[in-house]
Amino acid sequence: MQAAALDWLNKNHEEIVQGLAELVAIQSISTDGEHGAEIERTAKLTCDQMRHAGLHNVDVLRVGHSLPYAYGEWLEAPGKPTVFLYAHHDVQPVNFIEQWLSDPWKLTRRDGRLYARGSADDKGAISAQLAAVAAYRKTGNQLPVNIKMLVEGEEEVGSKNLLKFFETHRDRLKSDVIVVCDTENVEVGTPSITYSLRGIVAVRVDVTTAKIPVHSGMGGGSLPDATIALNAILGRLYNEGGPYPIPGFYDQVRALSDKERVAFDKLPSDLEKIRSSIGMVPGARFAMESGYSEYAQCWRRPAVTVIAQEASSIKGASNQVLPKASALVSVRIVPDQKPEQVLEKLTAFLKANPPWGCEVTVTPAGPPVDWWMTDPNGPAFEAALAAMRTGFDRDPVAVGCGGSIGFVGPLSDLFGGAPALLMGIEDPASNAHAPNESLHEGDFKKLMASLVTLFANLGKLTPATVK
Repeated sequence: MQAAALDWLNKNHEEIVQGLAELVAIQSISTDGEHGAEIERTAKLTCDQMRHAGLHNVDVLRVGHSLPYAYGEWLEAPGKPTVFLYAHHDVQPVNFIEQWLSDPWKLTRRDGRLYARGSADDKGAISAQLAAVAAYRKTGNQLPVNIKMLVEGEEEVGSKNLLKFFETHRDRLKSDVIVVCDTENVEVGTPSITYSLRGIVAVRVDVTTAKIPVHSGMGGGSLPDATIALNAILGRLYNEGGPYPIPGFYDQVRALSDKERVAFDKLPSDLEKIRSSIGMVPGARFAMESGYSEYAQCWRRPAVTVIAQEASSIKGASNQVLPKASALVSVRIVPDQKPEQVLEKLTAFLKANPPWGCEVTVTPAGPPVDWWMTDPNGPAFEAALAAMRTGFDRDPVAVGCGGSIGFVGPLSDLFGGAPALLMGIEDPASNAHAPNESLHEGDFKKLMASLVTLFANLGKLTPATVK
C-alpha cells in the first residue's frame, strides 16, 4: 500500500503542482479586511480539493463571525490512530511589489523553486497533506490511519477564533496525533522537526507632550518633541552584544542544556549567506548576544522588535514640533517566561524616567501568545523522524523555531496530550511574508513522501501506544 502510494506521488506530481497553482492564484489576504470574498473562494476550493483527494464529510465551518475553515475527514481505519492535519489558506499581503521577479499570484517555476505568495506559507502544506491522502485513496482506496484535516482562514491575523473553534468542535476534531507543516527546515535537503516555539507579547507605546502641534520656527528648541522622546525611550532597548537592559527580563528564561548546545553547534551555519540573502548593508553587524549561535539566539533567547512607528507621514510633513508619537513593540518570549510578567517588566521599563517628563502610556497590543516546547521523543516522534529519514534520504534534525504557532500547546492539551509533529516545509530562502516567496520543489516532493511514510508508520501503532 505504501509503495503504491509513493509511486502515485511521482506519477502525479504535475497534477499536485497544478492544485497548488490554483490555490495561490486566489488573493486570500486576511490582514487588511478587504479580501473576504477571496478567502471564501479559497475555503471553497480547498473543500473541492479535499473531496477530490478522497476525504469525507467535507464542509466549510465557522465559529461566530470567524473567517471560514475548510474541514474534511476519513475515519475508516478502526483501531488505528487518528491524525489531525492542520494548515491555513490565508496569506500575507504583497508588499514591495517592485521587488517581485514574477507575478505573486501565478505559480512560477524558477531555479528549482515554486514562486508565489502562499506557496510556502502555507498553501504548499495544503497541497502536500492532500497529496499524501490522495496517494493512498487513489491506489488502494484505504489509508493506514484515520484523518481529520482542518485548514484555517485567519492564521495570518493571529488565529483569533481558533481556540474557540477547537473548543466548540472538540468532539468532532479530537485526534491522537497532530501534524503541522508550517515550520522551516534549517537548510534545503535537511528535514527538520520543530520541538519549541517562541511566544509573543506586544505593546503599543504612546508618547504625548501636548494637545496640538506647534510651528517649529516658534516652538523648536523650547517645546518637547514627542517623536524624539519616543525614540529616546526606544533607544534604551539597544543591546550591543549583550542582553536587553530590562530589569528582571531574563529571570525566568530557561537555560540551554548542554545537549542542546552541542546539537545547535552541529547545525549548518553561514552568517555571510544570511547577510547576502537579505542584502544586509556592509557596515551593519549582527545583533546576537555574545556566546550564542544564530540558532540559540533565534530559538531560545527572547527578542524585542519595534515593528511599527508613527508620528506623521513624510509625504504630508510640515515644519512642526509634533505633540504625539506611537510605536508597536513586539517581544518574542521563550521557555519559561510568563507573558504577564514580561508585560509588566517591559511596561515599567518603557515608562520609567520619560524624557522631558512627557506622558507615556503602554497598552497591550492584542492578546499574548505563549511559548511551546515538547520532548521530541516517544512513538509518534520516532515514527515522524523515521518517515523524514526515508522521505529525504537524510537524517532529520530536531530544531526550535523563532516564530509562534499559538494553538499547538492548547490543542495538544485539549486532545489529552496528543503529540504535535511540526514538520518543515519552508527553508531559509523561502521568504515567507516577503517578496519572492517560494517553495523548494525538491523538498516539496520529499515532504509528501515523508507524509505518506508517516501515515504508514503511525498505522503500525494504536491510539493507546502512539504517545
